[in-house]
Formats: sequence, C-alpha cells, structure tokens
Amino acid sequence: MTPLPEPPSNQVFDNADSFAQAFDEAWARHQQQHGEMAPADRTEWVLSEVGDHPFVRNQPEMARQVAAFRIRLLGL
Repeated sequence: MTPLPEPPSNQVFDNADSFAQAFDEAWARHQQQHGEMAPADRTEWVLSEVGDHPFVRNQPEMARQVAAFRIRLLGL
C-alpha cells in the first residue's frame, strides 16, 4: 500500500482542527513579537490575524469557542 502524500503545510480547511492550528501559530507569533498581554486582548488580536481563515469566516462564534477551548486546554 502506498502512503498518502503529506499535504502542504500552508493548506487550510473549513474545520476546527485547521483553525486550531492557525490559531496556535498566530498565538505563538504574537507572544514572540509582542510579549505578554491579557488573554482577552491577545485573543482578539489573534482572531483578527486569522480572520481570513475559512472557519472564522463561516463560523465566527464557533471559532471563538474553539479559541477559548485552546486557551484553557493549553494553559495559554
């Protein structure tokens, strides 16, 4: 059986997993560039950074819930 090829790392999908990956990357990038910030303020910044993600465009409230879950899950 031939293994499936790896998808390009910049490929995005309209689902929570793809959004979570983009959110985590933007969160880490923000921390590197701007240091500490109140979680609510950083969340707004990150959501604006990933605002073109299909999951954010099509399900903005669910994206906020996933973001809050990621913050709790990872202790961000």
